[in-house]
Amino acid sequence: MPSVPTVRQGSSKSKNGLTLRIFGRDITITKSAVGPTDISPLVSDRGWFNIIREPFTGAWQRNQERRSETVIAHSAVYSAVTLIASDVSKMCIRLVEEDDNGIWEEVTVSAFSPVLRKPNRYQNRIKFIEQWIVSKLLHGNAYILKQRDLRGIVTAMYVLDPCRVRPLVAPDGSVYYQLSKDNLSGIEDAITVPAEEIIHDTMVPLYHPLCGVSPLYACGIAAMQGLSIQDNTTRLFQNSAVPSGILTAPDTIDEVTATRLKQHWEANYSGQNYGRVAVLGDGLKYEKMAMTAAESQLIEQLKWTAETVCSCFHVPPYMIGVGAAPKYDNIEALNQQYYSQCLQSLIEQIELCLDEGLGLTDVPGHTYGTEFDLDDLLRMDTATQYKTIGEGIGSGLLAPNEGRKKVGQKPVKGGDTPYLQQQNFSLAALDRRDQSDDPFALSSKRDQNTPSQAQQDAAAAAVDAPPPPAPAKSFDDEIEIAAQHQIANWALQEALADQLTKMAA
Repeated sequence: MPSVPTVRQGSSKSKNGLTLRIFGRDITITKSAVGPTDISPLVSDRGWFNIIREPFTGAWQRNQERRSETVIAHSAVYSAVTLIASDVSKMCIRLVEEDDNGIWEEVTVSAFSPVLRKPNRYQNRIKFIEQWIVSKLLHGNAYILKQRDLRGIVTAMYVLDPCRVRPLVAPDGSVYYQLSKDNLSGIEDAITVPAEEIIHDTMVPLYHPLCGVSPLYACGIAAMQGLSIQDNTTRLFQNSAVPSGILTAPDTIDEVTATRLKQHWEANYSGQNYGRVAVLGDGLKYEKMAMTAAESQLIEQLKWTAETVCSCFHVPPYMIGVGAAPKYDNIEALNQQYYSQCLQSLIEQIELCLDEGLGLTDVPGHTYGTEFDLDDLLRMDTATQYKTIGEGIGSGLLAPNEGRKKVGQKPVKGGDTPYLQQQNFSLAALDRRDQSDDPFALSSKRDQNTPSQAQQDAAAAAVDAPPPPAPAKSFDDEIEIAAQHQIANWALQEALADQLTKMAA
């Protein structure tokens, strides 16, 4: 049984178990529940080696097993794998946070953003995701080793060679991973690490939850058949496209004479010597024995092998040059079909693995996540894109600056607010109309002096509203008011005196 070896980066034993220091982080493996010697590996014939399957019993002994490095030489397999890997990796992966309205907005967090921009010291973001996808497609499993700092924050991620990783399961169900030496990833010796230090992304696990099965398991025979057809065709054309045959004689000949005639024919009339004049005596005749390319339907069989590979990888055949492209020119619909049946599952799984592996779901008070920018993949043609954005702005769904951002234009002043035309009515206004006695009656033309309903409502609200509070008065204002009252009092007294004088006269 495998055991936990000593780690060069630092290890110590304590009464609680074995403490490993890996990439600046202490990991303690206790012995209370299960000891390291109790860990057992999974069955090794489920995809942990680069041998896919034997096409027949004894193929391994005859060097005819199907290996991933052999099958990838088939043009359809290579095209499908590289197409999927490049399409996923070219999309920018963003760190997003959910706001109070349930909208995911891109954010920058010092603990998570750097590792998403630069996963490790020798790979950029595109090559990292590309290797992740290639490992998953060819081997059915992708193993990513996490490197942490003293705070426990993931600062680097390394895609490991799946042939150097072996999952281990303890009796209590704990999962460990046995890693072989890998200088590029910083593993100086073979070590065994717990599952929280590995991001394990699997293809469909047909046999075991920890064992993904590569699409090559289903299309390996078709790929090998295509390679065999190409090898046979190569040998055929090396013989100037003349199929192999036999020399026949009218009478019985001994073995020595047959061998001499065979060697003479191959040396003088095959390969580069094809085209020379052959002189046959003693009634010898040459008859072809192998089938020609037309008789074996070579092109049809090669096309079938490529289509079988495409079906296993869920790639539309025309996207790797097999068959003709669809007649219609709706590029967006074709890309949407390709995304839905081939890429969406791979993208969603990577996003979820990164969310859990980087600890984005464990940040209190925040809801973080990773998200691929699908606009980099589902690009529309220019005419359709402008029409779609224009309709979004015209319907009030998008603000003008949001539409400009989608086509790479700078924002303009006043473009941050969605707009609608004036004749659009709110639902409240339509509901008020429907509550009338006859909602469909045409309203009579009202007089110009008759206030509208909105004006009447505003006037009623003004009457019901309390009077506004009097503004605060200054000392100078109070003096002016008192003077005005005194002047008015004097004027009133003069008026009364004049009135009394007239009455006395």
